[in-house]
Amino acid sequence: MAFARLAEAATPTARIGLGLAAVGRPGYITLGRDRDLPDTRTVDAMRERAHALLDAAYAGGVRYMDAARSYGRSEEFLAEWLRSRPDAGDVVVGSKWGYTYTAGWRVDADVHEVKDHGVATYDRQRAETDELLGARLDLYQIHSVTTDSPALTDRALHERLARLADEGVTVGLTASGSAQADAIRAALEVTVGGAPLFRTVQATYNLLETSAGPALAEAHEAGLTVIVKEAVANGRLAAPGQAPPEVAAVAGESDAGCDTVALAAVLARPWAGVVLSGAATTGQLASNLAAATLTLDEDRLARLEALAEEPGAYWRHRSALPWQ
Repeated sequence: MAFARLAEAATPTARIGLGLAAVGRPGYITLGRDRDLPDTRTVDAMRERAHALLDAAYAGGVRYMDAARSYGRSEEFLAEWLRSRPDAGDVVVGSKWGYTYTAGWRVDADVHEVKDHGVATYDRQRAETDELLGARLDLYQIHSVTTDSPALTDRALHERLARLADEGVTVGLTASGSAQADAIRAALEVTVGGAPLFRTVQATYNLLETSAGPALAEAHEAGLTVIVKEAVANGRLAAPGQAPPEVAAVAGESDAGCDTVALAAVLARPWAGVVLSGAATTGQLASNLAAATLTLDEDRLARLEALAEEPGAYWRHRSALPWQ
């Protein structure tokens, strides 16, 4: 399958991918955006930032780039960069469908994205993605599947996705919310023609939110590639003054950044195939990539594991983060 090309990447940082949620649109919920991004976030300014990050990521050994229809112009920015970099043929490209971007390039929009996992939305967004990324698309994921999503039960949708897989595009899903584990386990049961439909699963997992861990281990055991998003908890584990004292202590002992420690702790999970960086600056990206060579001993990992919050509390906190 197309996404399997990533296994051929031999760079030390190949297990870290670059997610474009923070730079494909002017507004997002990551902490510190007022510090990290230009005051005037025009399309051209964000395009320039996205391309600079893609250049730095590729130079740093990153070979998986992750976009989405709802990340503003992320697919457009990525497609432009791919056309400008014929030397980057080994980049593996993933995107997502299921949310429609509705903010109109405004940070203060009342509604930033609208979720729909129906067949009509798939057909429309698949055509939109194809127009931009064409044959460069390796992985297409259903965006933010929850236990009540029709994407888990809609056989017509499953047939369409199976046809996409037959065309050579790997089919995956992302999960979100306090019941991520239940959605992941339900997805493992989805088959078409007796064969599993989903070959990758992307979920939130970090030092504060570990509830999906056992289900992700099961997915890995079943042969799926696990992609981890939000490894620094939307900045809570990395932003100055935000990281818990224990993370800061381990960072000091390791001569590393708090973000580096947070990503390294996730990379230490044997089931974690790819861990996404959501960097908004090249400096953040460099610090994130340092996690690939940071090994945390069992004592430090145990200290960090004690930071886990109750899932409901974690997701309530996340839901309250303002778009900025």
